[in-house]
Amino acid sequence: MGTLCRGHLIKAKFFMVVKVGYMDSRFLYTGLLECCARCLVGAPFASLVATGLCFFGVALFCGCGHEALTGTEKLIETYFSKNYQDYEYLINVIHAFQYVIYGTASFFFLYGALLLAEGFYTTGAVRQIFGDYKTTICGKGLSATFVGITYALTIVWLLVFACSAVPVYIYFNTWTTCQSIAFPSKTSASIGSLCADARMYGVLPWNAFPGKVCGSNLLSICKTAEFQMTFHLFIAAFVGAAATLVSLLTFMIAATYNFAVLKLMGRGTKF
Repeated sequence: MGTLCRGHLIKAKFFMVVKVGYMDSRFLYTGLLECCARCLVGAPFASLVATGLCFFGVALFCGCGHEALTGTEKLIETYFSKNYQDYEYLINVIHAFQYVIYGTASFFFLYGALLLAEGFYTTGAVRQIFGDYKTTICGKGLSATFVGITYALTIVWLLVFACSAVPVYIYFNTWTTCQSIAFPSKTSASIGSLCADARMYGVLPWNAFPGKVCGSNLLSICKTAEFQMTFHLFIAAFVGAAATLVSLLTFMIAATYNFAVLKLMGRGTKF
């Protein structure tokens, strides 16, 4: 009888330990959910989206732009000029732009991370977790600095965005000319008079020879994989520049709003 009682007592203690452990795990799980919910409530979603868009746009612009410039160099060397002195300056400009691309990629990845950190600073995440949110004069000055830098970068990137449309325009005109050659019924001009002149766009000097390609020779160039790839790479670089511009505008709006709230109302926001 005593053995039976001891068995029931051990079983009861076992179920009690299991129940207490189950309740502790439920309380721990609930606490983790509440903590995650508070973090999400104070997260700077606009800055998160802008950071992702910035990284995507800069990677697309720099990677595709670098390869498109290399492809352009090969096309000029192969089809548009036989004298190195004619396109020596162009080659130097292309190499300079490629080095600028390296610096641009590094700078924007670093600056995007800093803007994301600043976005977290100016949200209500700290207030939600630790209590009343307080900012210092140094913090407000830092926010104002980011606003000013982002404004300046947006203006500069507008120029970059406009410049990235130029090679797309040149390649599109060349492709359109090739379409007219491939389907002569759509144009009244003779095939031999339809040309792509690199000198007309300032790519080569006017004394470059031949400087232009016409007729069936131009059509054969347009059909090459090198031309098609370079054209599409420039389009992708243009899309990347547009995405980066949108991200900078988002950063600028978010940073300006957050700074205004910090300055005028003295508290963080959830923007």
